[in-house]
Amino acid sequence: MATATHPDTVNSAEKDMYGNGAGMHGNGVGATDYAAAAKARRPYDYGGNPLAHIATNDSTLGMPAFGGAFQPGLYAAPKKGIANPAPLGLSAFALTTFILSLINLNTRGVAEPNIVVASAFAYGGLVQLLAGMWEMAVGNTFGATALSSYGGFWISVAITLTPGGFGIVTALGGGTSPAFLNSFGFFLFGWFIFTTLLLICTLKSTVAFFLLFFTLDLAFLCLGIGYLDHSVSATGAASPNHTAIKAGGGFGIIAAFLAWYNAFAGIADSSNSFFVVPVAHFPWSDKGRERRAKVNNDGPRAEASV
Repeated sequence: MATATHPDTVNSAEKDMYGNGAGMHGNGVGATDYAAAAKARRPYDYGGNPLAHIATNDSTLGMPAFGGAFQPGLYAAPKKGIANPAPLGLSAFALTTFILSLINLNTRGVAEPNIVVASAFAYGGLVQLLAGMWEMAVGNTFGATALSSYGGFWISVAITLTPGGFGIVTALGGGTSPAFLNSFGFFLFGWFIFTTLLLICTLKSTVAFFLLFFTLDLAFLCLGIGYLDHSVSATGAASPNHTAIKAGGGFGIIAAFLAWYNAFAGIADSSNSFFVVPVAHFPWSDKGRERRAKVNNDGPRAEASV
């Protein structure tokens, strides 16, 4: 396992290789030792792959927040030999959310959500729940709470929408009854509150990670309003607020793509991809403060030469 390298050692090593032209990268004469340059870098190099987390023996080292690992703040380096379960959970969430959001948008005239039941049970439900359990194994409390909870959410949705078997919709008077629409609206507002709590915990993480929970929170809010703000016809049949439902579907589509974005950031590196995606740390986050600390504007500035 690699050990942490002191920043002073890194700076001196990088100066020898890249600094004033007198080292290995001087005037084009001499060999280029990229292996030595890589060893001289810090245990995580966010100038390249934002997910290049390397295990370390230094237990005091904190890895900066990263959505691809479902970590909203500083965390200990992952143990060697344990894969990152976050991309799996994010992908499971993204696909199931994408399908249901297209239905909420009434895409190509599809309005019945029955097709999402299978995905909600197997992928968005079971697989995401298992990813949440593995987040417990790697010590990620936030990831375990979020992924396991949303896995339970999708299983709950699948149980509710399963025709005949559980009889929930029938017991509430059918899918067009005010009782069902109100009950489902209560259910969605509960998830809006829960997602808001998670959203608060991402305020010091990355932009991509924050936007995932922000758009998901808006999706739950709009869908909850859509089911509660329903209209009742003269025959007693209730209909949800389709404008709010479509707004929730739109935010759900964005949340799905943001989940895929964070998942891709968690699996793509120089060994399997020609490019990596930026995750953009907030200026007030630990990583943002670290970057600002490297820039010292207090000293006198050099006069511009003409």
